[in-house]
Amino acid sequence: MRTDSSPGTLPAREHLPAAGAGAPVLDVVIPVYNEERDLPPCVRRLHEHLARTFPYPFRITIADNASTDATPHVARQLEAELPEVAHFRLDLKGRGRALRTVWSASDAPILAYMDVDLSTDLNALLPLVAPLISGHSDLAIGSRLARSARVVRGPKREFISRSYNLILRGSLQARFSDAQCGFKAIRRDVAQALLPLVEDTGWFFDTEMLVLAERAGLRIHEVPVDWVDDPDSTVHIVRTATDDLKGVWRVGRALATGSLPLDRLARPFGDDPRDRDIEDVPKGLARQLVGFCVVGALSTLFYLLLYSVFRSFTGSQTANALALLVSAVANTAANRRLTFGVRGRGGAVRHQAQGLVVFGIGLALTSGSLAALNAATSDPAHSTELAVLVAANLAATVLRFLLFRAWVFPDQREDAWQQPQPYRPGTVVQGTDGTRGLRGPRSSRGPRPSPSPGPHPSYGPPPPYAPQPSYAPHAPHDSYDPTARSRAADAAEGTWRDVTVQHQPAHPYDSDPRESR
Repeated sequence: MRTDSSPGTLPAREHLPAAGAGAPVLDVVIPVYNEERDLPPCVRRLHEHLARTFPYPFRITIADNASTDATPHVARQLEAELPEVAHFRLDLKGRGRALRTVWSASDAPILAYMDVDLSTDLNALLPLVAPLISGHSDLAIGSRLARSARVVRGPKREFISRSYNLILRGSLQARFSDAQCGFKAIRRDVAQALLPLVEDTGWFFDTEMLVLAERAGLRIHEVPVDWVDDPDSTVHIVRTATDDLKGVWRVGRALATGSLPLDRLARPFGDDPRDRDIEDVPKGLARQLVGFCVVGALSTLFYLLLYSVFRSFTGSQTANALALLVSAVANTAANRRLTFGVRGRGGAVRHQAQGLVVFGIGLALTSGSLAALNAATSDPAHSTELAVLVAANLAATVLRFLLFRAWVFPDQREDAWQQPQPYRPGTVVQGTDGTRGLRGPRSSRGPRPSPSPGPHPSYGPPPPYAPQPSYAPHAPHDSYDPTARSRAADAAEGTWRDVTVQHQPAHPYDSDPRESR
């Protein structure tokens, strides 16, 4: 994954325009399961707060996770009573499934969710979504572990929460402070690209979404919250913890093997000094130099260690050649992944072959230096050999970086095929199954495609939960558009053919997510 300012598939963030009456700006989803008692006061309290304090149109969507009590009836009553409340029912359980389904079908530019118990003080809602409305951030989360957060809960839950986030930091290098707080928001354009990569449909959904977003370089805003634990929570701690640990292992393995197409989430910088054109300085050069120097320093230490080991039982030339060969393979692999941001196995053999050519040039420099030293003195000291090799390796390192950048991993960002096309309603796009379709409102695209059933892929092409900007603005109960629900239901059941746009890899040697692995 690249982290420089090269353009990706997401457009630059922009401040949402001031909105009047019409489509909602914020869609707050409340996933529920058998919450007939807590749902009415929660929705009425949230509705009153938003109507009184939120300056944009909003919608509250009740996502019923296959409840078996009177929750669906209560939700329909609230929908009829409050004009900004919508109700959607799923036939399968899973908080992640509910969020993905409703978010994928929503037409609001800002999508949020909160737990039905409203443990989080609602005064944090506007600070949560404000950075997304302004275009500053891509996602926003409430944090109970931030320094200025105020939390009331028992020691057991406190220990579990902090232990879980410590595991995320140690295993997945997560930098956000609280993955499990039920108080999050995301921009719709980010959700459309990110949600197809999230596989979990349960409680680990939040963590997986945040980890992938962070690894893709998206900006996550954290809001310290005031939070009071719900003593009547029905969450099964042991089962949830077990599923979360399985999810950590699955995501960690996918990140380690480079099987996630995170480059499709790359976003260019906005009005940032790092994004300004500087004459004669290629973009990304500074970051690549730092990465190359770090890899080079570690490779040099590795080379010297190998040379010392090989020198104990062979001559200096043979020891140099063996040490340089092994370290060159490791150096090429490290630079391929860390310095030049190439992921996946595509082109790896060719890169190693080219790296061996560069290795041959380095071998010629270092071997020539040793030959000159042996010509100058018949029995040089081991320390002298090492000093000469260090100087020769410095020269070879400079040459290696230039060859890597210009030949092995050339930067071809200017190629036309790599430039993402901006969204235009009615644009013809390519589906994952080879079909072609139109992007834009459903009303302008005719009937939806025929169902294309199949199993949910694991970290491959986007799954059936494809973003469909067709969730109709909420209308009064007697005229509510039922087609919006059926589309969301199709997404939940995996029967809607995916016709989202498939971009080429953001960089020439990144693996295509549509290739079999």
